Amino acid sequence: MKAAVIVFPASNCDRDLKVALTLSMGREPDMVWHGDSELPDTDLIAIPGGFSYGDYLRAGAMAANSPIMREVVKKAESGTPVIAICNGFQIATETGMLPGALLRNAGQKFVCRDVDLLVTSQNERFVGCFEQGEVIRFPVAHHDGNFYADDDKLNELESEGQVAFRYVTPEGEQTAAANPNGSRNNIAGIYNKAGNVLGLMPHPERLISDELGGTDGKRFFDHLVSSIV
Repeated sequence: MKAAVIVFPASNCDRDLKVALTLSMGREPDMVWHGDSELPDTDLIAIPGGFSYGDYLRAGAMAANSPIMREVVKKAESGTPVIAICNGFQIATETGMLPGALLRNAGQKFVCRDVDLLVTSQNERFVGCFEQGEVIRFPVAHHDGNFYADDDKLNELESEGQVAFRYVTPEGEQTAAANPNGSRNNIAGIYNKAGNVLGLMPHPERLISDELGGTDGKRFFDHLVSSIV
């Protein structure tokens, strides 16, 4: 299996993704610079977190217009799996690969902590290692993670099973206190309609060993790789 990690100026989770994917694949992914105009042959594209272009203008807006993103969008439209994490999620919404927008956190502060997530939709490729309704834990670290979609789009996401994860309590309850950023319906991650693009604000690549505090992220990447091979 081959994977590609897209790297932007001020990406800060590209190496974390490289480590996570290498552990699961047994080989290193290609690290692809944002200014490149071609993607290598790849089975999976990963768009990492960070602060591409310093989050100037709007988080993800400038990165969405990088030359390589035109190729990423084409690959996504042809069915190539794409995982877009944190700033990657913001970039994916800016390119139109995913609906909605990521706004400034409701509390107007940067949030960095582990969160509990409810596995809401059983997309076999991305979350087949988890049970639907299972509560897992990934870290978040963002200032603009407040997912917004209008009522019509929100209803569509819910009815079509495109909500991947929700912020919940450890007991699986969807509460305001469990929501770190004010996202509508406590949404932490969504799929595109075709189900081959996943965007999420939490960072599975930061929880891949007991030394890092947990292995839910390792389970996630191991399954993602095995589902594509």
